[in-house]
Amino acid sequence: MLNCSPSLIHRHNNVASIPTPLSTSSSSLYSSSSPSLSSSCFSVPSSAPQNPNLSSNGPNSFKINPKYKALKISGSKAEPFKVMISGAPASGKGTQCEMIVQKFGLVHVSTGDLLRAEVSAATEIGNRAKEYMNSGRLVPDDIVTAMVKTRLSVKDAKEKGWLLDGYPRSSAQAKSLEELKIRPDVCIILEVPDEVLIDRCVGRRLDPVTGRIYHITHFPPENEEIKARLVIRPDDTEEKVKSRLQIYKQNMEATSSTYADILRKIDGNRPKEVVFKEIEALLLRVKKEKEENESSGKLTRSDSHLNKPKPSKDNWRGIPTRLNNIPHSREIRNYFYNDVLQAATRAINDGKTRVKVEINIPELNPEMDVYRIGTLMELVRTLALSFADDGKRVKVCVQGSMGEGALAGMPLQLAGTRKILEFMDWGDHGAMDNFIKIGSIGGKEVEEQDDMFILVAPQNAVGNCIIDNLKAMTDAAGDRPVILVNPRLKDLPSSSGIMQTIGRERRMEYAASFEICYFFRLLYYAGTQYPIMGALRMSYPYNYDLYKRVDEAPGKESYVILASFPKRPTGEEINDAFEGKDRNRNKRASGFWGLFSSLLS
Repeated sequence: MLNCSPSLIHRHNNVASIPTPLSTSSSSLYSSSSPSLSSSCFSVPSSAPQNPNLSSNGPNSFKINPKYKALKISGSKAEPFKVMISGAPASGKGTQCEMIVQKFGLVHVSTGDLLRAEVSAATEIGNRAKEYMNSGRLVPDDIVTAMVKTRLSVKDAKEKGWLLDGYPRSSAQAKSLEELKIRPDVCIILEVPDEVLIDRCVGRRLDPVTGRIYHITHFPPENEEIKARLVIRPDDTEEKVKSRLQIYKQNMEATSSTYADILRKIDGNRPKEVVFKEIEALLLRVKKEKEENESSGKLTRSDSHLNKPKPSKDNWRGIPTRLNNIPHSREIRNYFYNDVLQAATRAINDGKTRVKVEINIPELNPEMDVYRIGTLMELVRTLALSFADDGKRVKVCVQGSMGEGALAGMPLQLAGTRKILEFMDWGDHGAMDNFIKIGSIGGKEVEEQDDMFILVAPQNAVGNCIIDNLKAMTDAAGDRPVILVNPRLKDLPSSSGIMQTIGRERRMEYAASFEICYFFRLLYYAGTQYPIMGALRMSYPYNYDLYKRVDEAPGKESYVILASFPKRPTGEEINDAFEGKDRNRNKRASGFWGLFSSLLS
């Protein structure tokens, strides 16, 4: 089984440090730290992924402070606003580029347009590129990068700022831009499910007269005359679309590490106006922070993780060891609290409003021992106090009794939870009642003064469904953040029609609408909880990283990274990684390692 968890502690005992970064920016057509943790308790993988720094104020002092002050002296000349955007074919990237340019006045820079312009103008770079294009070869990176560098150095881009569209596409290209000090303030990725992208591409039609693109279902032509002359573009067959999607994913995987600290993923499977509204909010926030940090001659303070240094693999202390020894030490619990807090903070700062934490280390699994609900309450307290420290009014919510008559009740592991929260130590600074309130789950619990909501393990029970109350609450909350901590929203058998107020498909669709901001699970042999075979961890906005536990000297162990996945891996993908097999092979898991197949469903 898989388990996961993060760490943080209590307001006056914890201040998580979230440091801040600095980003910068041939003849051609265009001229003119974390707590002091014992090394015996933590595994530091040789190739750990990008992660935020952890910091400490002493051997037993752990603090998380979202108001960590990062000071810098800004120059007198303002830097232009710089944005990168990427998206798979048919992700709607072109439409969003048009809207971004119209709203922010940035110079749109597309490598395809640059190539055509340079070739058409017969410049030195264009002539070199033409030789490769005429022979059917890819234009070398150095030529394309030179074109991009030249275009970005033109006066309009330097003054208005730029929007770099669909570039870089490889780690070499990204490295070249870094060496040239061409780096955006934010990198946007539009995410759309493969099946939607394929439908969009296969249904596209081109008008050879006007060059306009239509879709047989979503954007049909205005009249029969236009419809009669529409043609299918050669690249818009299902086979070629799947091939292009695979190439795109490989490109994204190659470049994501370079921009991990400024990478922002946007759900592109929504109406274009809704997608742009989220992009606009993100860009306005980043632009405002940039301008504040560049105020002439002033020391400026940044509270945003967008301004932290690029994560280093040496900054993260790795996965704690001896996780099957319970109860866990306070040191390990605080480590996980801090890990969760940083991920949740980054997601909320990015404008995410519906997120969830899934963490299930033994110490956070009330199914094993009910007393462990106290550890879950500590995690919730850490999150609430940290956001309250940032001036937000937080409502911590626990579901009440569901159902009527003989069917009335609530999940056993949540019994008494509200009382535990009420009697917990919330510090001596007046956070409770002033900035933090305890409530239930439901639309009537949402008050105008509430800034955000943390929901404690909302879950269905046989014959009762929490999703109705949960949806009523999120509808009332509007665009205010809602964080689910260890939700269990899988469908359960109904009774007397109580779970039938909405259909199963709609219930499951709603449950899946919450985006995971933190995920940690331990991997075991099937049907056992010993020994630990490895772990799967994701901390927003980074990838899912798969680790294998390795026994070393007697009594010692470490976690070694096996693979990194842009999306939550399937059991088959985990099996392949443990066996060292090609991730892309088309074969079901079998044999000894088939034991993981059911763990991620």
